[in-house]
Amino acid sequence: MRSYHLDSGAGLEGLAIRKHEEPVPGPGQVLIAVRATSLSFRELMVLRGDYVLPVKPDVVPVSDGAGDVVAVGPGVSTARVGDRVTATLFPSWQDGPFGVEHLPQLGGSLDGMLTELALVDERALVPIPGHLTYQEAATLPCAAVTAWNALTGDGVGLQPGHTLVVQGSGGVSLFALQFAKALGARVIATTSSPAKAARLTELGADHVLDYRADPDWPGKVVELTGGRGADRVIDVAGLLEQSLRAVAIAGHVACVGFLSETVPPLDPRTLFASGATVRAVAVGSRAQFLAMNDAIDTHRLRPVIDRVFAFDDAPAAYRYYASGQAFGKVVIAV
Repeated sequence: MRSYHLDSGAGLEGLAIRKHEEPVPGPGQVLIAVRATSLSFRELMVLRGDYVLPVKPDVVPVSDGAGDVVAVGPGVSTARVGDRVTATLFPSWQDGPFGVEHLPQLGGSLDGMLTELALVDERALVPIPGHLTYQEAATLPCAAVTAWNALTGDGVGLQPGHTLVVQGSGGVSLFALQFAKALGARVIATTSSPAKAARLTELGADHVLDYRADPDWPGKVVELTGGRGADRVIDVAGLLEQSLRAVAIAGHVACVGFLSETVPPLDPRTLFASGATVRAVAVGSRAQFLAMNDAIDTHRLRPVIDRVFAFDDAPAAYRYYASGQAFGKVVIAV
C-alpha cells in the first residue's frame, strides 16, 4: 500500500509518497480502503506549519476521506466488512460540547486519509448517504460538518424564513448555502467574482453582493433585510467587525476561520452594540455529522465538486486548491 507523508511546515515540497506493509487493525479499529479524499483549508495550514492543533511528525495528511471497510479488529461491533463509510475529524468527539479530551484529529495528531489503506477508530465511522458517491462523501467531514454546526449547533438553529449571510465560495460557505435553502432560509452571499456570483445564484442564493465593488456590503445586508440585519452570518475570513454590522440585534455570528493577513482587532464596543452572539465553530461531533447526513439524505443534496485529481497527482491537487480558483471541493481519487 502507499501513503503520503509530511512534516508540518515543510510545505508542498515535503509531501512524499512511500510504500508500506498492509496494516492490521487492532482492538476497536477498522481498516478502510480509501476511495477518495478531499482538501480543506486546514490542509494548507498543516503544510505551512500554522495549524492551530498539534501535528505529529511524518503524519499521513488530510482529514477527509471515504471508502469501504475491508477488515475489523478485535471487539469491533458497529462496523462490518463492506460498509461504505467516512470518518469524523475528531474520532472521540461523539456528542455534546468539545473539550480538550477530543483534541486528537485525523491528519494532525493522528494519521489521516491520504493513503490507500487507513486505520480508523470504529467510534469515528459514519455511514455514507446512499445516493452519494465516494468522491462526494469525501467532501463532508470538515467543511460540511462545520457548516452544519454553524447553522444548528447553538441550540436554536437556523429557522425557516431566517436570513443567512455566507461569505465567498469556499467549501463551508457552499455547504451552508445548500443547507440553509433546504431548511427554508433566505441566503445572501458575498463574492468578488461575477462568474462565481452566477454560480452562487444557480445554487439558490437569493442575493449576491460584490464586496469589492461595494465594500459596505454589511450596509447592503441591512438594507435588504428592511433595516433589521441578517439572523445569522457565517464568518470565514475573521472580519468580525463587518459581520457584526451585518447581523441583526441578538443575531448569531459563527466564526469558522480567518485569513491571517486580514484579521484586524475587534473593538469590544462593536460587539456590545450588535447584541449578537459570536461563536467559534471547530467542525462538529459525530452526532452532528449523523444529523447532517439525515438532512442530506432527506433533501437529496449533493456536494459541489470542482475538480478531481488522481492519487499520484496529489501535489497538483494541493497547488490547485491553494490557487483559490476552485468553486467547490477539490477531490483526490484513490
